[in-house]
Amino acid sequence: MYCIETIDLTHRFSAAEKVLDKINLQVGEGTIYGFLGPNGAGKTTTLKLILGLLKKQQGEIFLFGKPFAQNRVDALKNIGAMIESPSLYGHLTATENLRILQKVYRCPPDRIEKVLELVDLAGTGSKRTSQFSLGMKQRLGLAAALLHSPGLLILDEPTNGLDPNGILEIRELLKYLARDEGITILLSSHLLGEIEKLVTHIGIINSGSLLFQGTLAALNEKQKRSTVITFRTSNNQKALSVFEQKKVTSRIEAQKIVTPLIEEKEIALINRQLVSEGIDVYEISRVKNDLEQIFFEVIKK
Repeated sequence: MYCIETIDLTHRFSAAEKVLDKINLQVGEGTIYGFLGPNGAGKTTTLKLILGLLKKQQGEIFLFGKPFAQNRVDALKNIGAMIESPSLYGHLTATENLRILQKVYRCPPDRIEKVLELVDLAGTGSKRTSQFSLGMKQRLGLAAALLHSPGLLILDEPTNGLDPNGILEIRELLKYLARDEGITILLSSHLLGEIEKLVTHIGIINSGSLLFQGTLAALNEKQKRSTVITFRTSNNQKALSVFEQKKVTSRIEAQKIVTPLIEEKEIALINRQLVSEGIDVYEISRVKNDLEQIFFEVIKK
């Protein structure tokens, strides 16, 4: 079952400005779905439509297999969300902020302490949230989203403002929530290196169009096809003739010879030929495109 499914979701801010164009998002139950795109691509608009923060204009939205329009209240009871920056009362402490939400959600009072421990804010005591750093506010926003034990988390840039250690902690927390608590997570982020370490599925959006959607394994297959072999030699120009003899496409890039992915046996033969012709081989490397490179390839196309 899809926790989130949109069908031909289209949205305009004006007659001339189409922000989303027939978005068909499919977020499976139990997955961590990374929603990627440059600024202005339509990520936040999509998330706001899914949560009912913007009025739907065209298309359909299904949450937990049911039409959102007819099941809005029940659906939102099972969703925790943090869009853009968390909404906090600056004159209150972390506990006091969560106590207000605890009464709204009618969840057990001891849940407050549990979520503060989860996001490493249990020791903030009487410190007002107006004195919190940006990273602490992000963590408190995540605690608020988790307070009522939702089955689905929707997070817009959850690691914004965090230092490297904080990013690592949130990454491990989200993995724990998906793996051990069974929570489905949809998150947008511009930190592609972090997304690659965290998600199971990816959607890439640009200029309001969904360009790719699928598992991380499917995206890694694209990565595999774009793997190259590099050779660093003492005479790259002379070495090119050896590759021509072997009928291997090659080019010089960043003072290395770059070829498509070839078999190990072929690499050994080429290396042997280079050495026999007096060309020293200093390095042979297999280079895979990372998620960032693949992302830019997709949006350029």
